[in-house]
Amino acid sequence: MEQTEKKPFIHIENLSYSYVGDDEQPVPVLKNISLDIREGEYVVILGHNGSGKSTLAKLLNLVIDDYTYADGTILVDGVDVMSPDLTEEDILNLRKNVGMVFQNPDNQLVATVVEEDVAFGPENLGVPHPELRERVDRALETVGMSAFATHEPHRLSGGQKQRVAIAGIIAMMPRCMIFDESTAMLDPVGRREVIETIEMLNRERGITVLSITHYMDEAARADRVIVLSDGKLMLDGTPGEVFTHSDTLRKAGLDLPQCTAVSQYLITQNLPVHGEINTPEQCAEAILKAWKGI
Repeated sequence: MEQTEKKPFIHIENLSYSYVGDDEQPVPVLKNISLDIREGEYVVILGHNGSGKSTLAKLLNLVIDDYTYADGTILVDGVDVMSPDLTEEDILNLRKNVGMVFQNPDNQLVATVVEEDVAFGPENLGVPHPELRERVDRALETVGMSAFATHEPHRLSGGQKQRVAIAGIIAMMPRCMIFDESTAMLDPVGRREVIETIEMLNRERGITVLSITHYMDEAARADRVIVLSDGKLMLDGTPGEVFTHSDTLRKAGLDLPQCTAVSQYLITQNLPVHGEINTPEQCAEAILKAWKGI
């Protein structure tokens, strides 16, 4: 008996969205977007400033819930996010299932002690205290911040603050986490810490990840890359598939990852590098094989 394919966790069909400008006229932000996100995927959404990527994320998490100038369909786990018939329970479940980590961790940290901050979200969901303690401890352990449980958040580094913000979402036990430019304000060490945490949540915990970024090296590590430009869906595929469209990426205001650009240059110089080359590890391995004549 053939197995039926699972429905996508997120289904977006013909989605258009506008906000009201200074002259009180609607300004289009998203234009006829259609895409599906399967549970367990690690998806990066790329686009220049104003491409609509953050608006899309906020619609999925109900941070934006004014649909006056919206059209189309957004289903999250089969629930119509834009339905006027959503109950308070529906909204609570949606926000519990789709957690969001923002660009500036200082805007997401609300308590004066790390463990209290991590407890804030699940406590507001009504999680009883014995389980709440377990969730907080487990979330801090997951992001490698257990030793800082009683520290003051404002004394932490940027990367550490962002990991505490991530722990606060983990403690709510979402099935999907959206990272909206969550590494943009971090130094290289903090970026690496957060990216390693994001990848661990996806690979080991099976959490669906949507990461919005302008860093191409981060996109290279994902399962799938979606490119938005001026509110339209331009490209959608694996990193290797998307990065072959260098002209389209440049028109969208994006560059290739350095390793991909290097590999494409080497090919023009008749050095036979092969395979999908988007990360430093892939690039080094391909160059070594080419040098050895493998």
